[in-house]
Amino acid sequence: MGNSFKFADLQLKKVSLGEYQVSGWVKTHRQSKNISFIELSDGSSVKGLQLVIEPNLATYAPIADRVSTGSSIIVSGKLVESPAKGQTHEFQVSEIALVGEADPEKYFLQKKHHGLDTLRENLHFRPRSNTFGAVFRIRSNVAFAVHKFFKERGFYYIHTPIITTSDCEGAGEMFQVTTLKPGNAKVDYTQDFFKAPAFLTVSGQLEGEIFATALGKIYTFGPTFRAENSNTSRHLSEFWMIEPEISFCDLAQDMQVASDFIKYLISYTLEESAADLEFLHQAEWCVPNLRANLEAVVNKPAEVLEYTEAIKILENATQAFEYPVSWGIDLQSEHERYLTEKHVQGPVFVINYPKTIKPFYMRLNDDEKTVTGMDLLTPGIGEIIGGGQREDRLDLLTHRMQAQGLDVSNYWWYLQLREFGSVPHAGFGLGFERFLMYVTGMKNIRDVIPVPRYPGHGGI
Repeated sequence: MGNSFKFADLQLKKVSLGEYQVSGWVKTHRQSKNISFIELSDGSSVKGLQLVIEPNLATYAPIADRVSTGSSIIVSGKLVESPAKGQTHEFQVSEIALVGEADPEKYFLQKKHHGLDTLRENLHFRPRSNTFGAVFRIRSNVAFAVHKFFKERGFYYIHTPIITTSDCEGAGEMFQVTTLKPGNAKVDYTQDFFKAPAFLTVSGQLEGEIFATALGKIYTFGPTFRAENSNTSRHLSEFWMIEPEISFCDLAQDMQVASDFIKYLISYTLEESAADLEFLHQAEWCVPNLRANLEAVVNKPAEVLEYTEAIKILENATQAFEYPVSWGIDLQSEHERYLTEKHVQGPVFVINYPKTIKPFYMRLNDDEKTVTGMDLLTPGIGEIIGGGQREDRLDLLTHRMQAQGLDVSNYWWYLQLREFGSVPHAGFGLGFERFLMYVTGMKNIRDVIPVPRYPGHGGI
C-alpha cells in the first residue's frame, strides 16, 4: 500500500502529514496518574511498539480499565524519538479505539512465563506468544526461500497428489482413505471410491519422477503423512516435505544440489529472520552456540563417507551406543550425531547404503549389495536430507520391487518411465519441520508446525 510503511517491523499506515495509524494486540498496559504505556504487537516482530498515552485523552479515559493483555486496538498518533533506553522511537497516541476485549480473569496468555508444554496445550493462542510468533515468522520466510532457491535454478514446481494408491516407501504405515463403512466382512475395494485401496501419501517422489523425466528439473513441496504410532519429539503424523527430482543426474550431482540447498536455506534464514533467530537462540532450552554451528555448515564443505567406512568408524568409537553397530544396520540418530559432531565436526554425506535397508527405487551398485543412496548429516540433528540416484534400468527395478514383495502391476506406469526414454535421474527429500527445528533450536517437532498432528491428537 502506498500510504503504509514498516517501522520496527510493524505496519504503520499514514493518515495525514506526520500522523499514522497502527493496529494490533496489547502485550502490556501500564497506567499511572501522569502517563500510560501500552506495548503493542501486530504479529510482525518479536519486538513491540511502545505507545505513550495521556490519561485524560478523550478516547482513552472511558476505555482505559478495559484495555488489557490480549485486547485488540487501533491507534492514531505520531512516531517520535524516545528518551527511554532500549528503543529509538515511541508512538504518541492522539486517538485510540478498543476493537476486541480480553477478560484478564479468563485470558490464558497473561504476561508471565509459559512453558512450551503449556503453550502446546493452547494451540489457538500460542502464535501470540513471542516464542511461537518468532517460530512461525521464520517458517514463512524459509518456505519462501525454498521456492526462491529452485526458481533461481530453473526448477518447476509440481503439485503431486495427497491421495494415492502407491506406497512410495513400501513401509505400509499409511493412513487409509475410503468411503466404505467399517464392517467385519472382507472389503471389496472395487466398490470403493477409487476402485482400489487408497492412502494419504508418504511422499510425492514417484509422481515427481514423471515430471522430472519430461521437464528436466522439478520439485514438490507439500504435506505428507505417516501412520506411525510414535510419540517422540521428532515425529509427526502430518508434516511437509520438499522433494526435488533431476533428470540426467547422478549421485555426485545430487549431493551438490543438496549441499547448495541446505547452505542457501540457512544463509537466507540467518539474514532474513535475524531478529527472531536471535530471540530464540537466547532461550534457556536452545542449543548453545547454535548460530555459530549454522554458520559452520554454510562455510565448511561437507565430507563424504562410504556407509562401510562409517560403520568401521562407529565400531572403533570409544563411546558406547545404545544401538549396537554392525554392517547392514540402519544408522540411528546417536550414530549420525557421532559421525558429524565427533568424527567430522561438520556436515557429512554418508553414501552407498546396503540395499536391504533402502527403498526399491534406489539404484543398485555394481557390487549388488549396496545402492546409490545418500544422507546429509549435520551437527546437532543428524540426518537432515535423504536421497540418492533412482534405478533407471527396467529389469533391475522390476526385480527389486518383486524382491520387496510389491505388486508390480500397481506400478505399471512407474515402470514405463524406464521403458520409454529412460535416463539417469536423482533426487532427495528434506523434511521441512526437521529443518525448522534445526535452525530455530526448538527441541520438539510439534513446536514448528502450526497445528501438529500426532497419535491421539487429530483436532486443534
